[in-house]
Amino acid sequence: MPDKRPEIIFFDVYGTLAGFDPPREQIQQAAAAKFGMELDRAGIDRGYQRADQFMAEQNATEPVRLMLPAERDSFFARYEQLVLEGAGHEVDLSTAGEVWAEVRLQEYRLALFEDVRPGLNDLRSSGFRTAALSNMPMPGDEMCESIGLTGYVEFAVTSGDVGAEKPDPRIFRAALDRAGVEASLAIMVGDSIGSDLRAAEAVGMSAILMDRYNNHPWHKEHPRVTNVFGVAELFKSV
Repeated sequence: MPDKRPEIIFFDVYGTLAGFDPPREQIQQAAAAKFGMELDRAGIDRGYQRADQFMAEQNATEPVRLMLPAERDSFFARYEQLVLEGAGHEVDLSTAGEVWAEVRLQEYRLALFEDVRPGLNDLRSSGFRTAALSNMPMPGDEMCESIGLTGYVEFAVTSGDVGAEKPDPRIFRAALDRAGVEASLAIMVGDSIGSDLRAAEAVGMSAILMDRYNNHPWHKEHPRVTNVFGVAELFKSV
């Protein structure tokens, strides 16, 4: 954590401020059930930890949004395979691809976690600027409007705005430029240790781990919180 009070706190979106509604475990359970597989919540959480790390590594080399359709299908087949492996089911890529197709058929939306609006309001009322920094492919204003974040953050910068995904330093620098602050006065809060935290540190920002699913209970490299209220608690003495 910085020695002095930050001017702005950036938040990742997926996994940090927002998740699926209905929850991702219900979506996966409904899809997998059609293939005779039973999944529990803990296993799904383990699987998503592996799958999201796979996505972060992919975006660091060749962003998923730039893949050809066949490449993207193969990527998400492996993504789903990792989710299922975490839940204790070993399946081939072809079957994983079929399960992923069933996942895509489920009705769901991205929605803010319950603590987000009041937690962001607490930070803003304490004088902190707040903003979102996301790999969503749509413009930041559109993303905020679609998930109900408008009015709770000052602005959002997305890969759709910049043409680069975290962990690419360009998206962090674009966010800092938009905020008009030095990196040393900004903090990144996110659920990906590589794409959010270490990538932010690489451009001079500080970082906080958002561990909503308790995937990293022993993590010591960064301050760790499980909701937005936890971020406010970290700054009570700053």
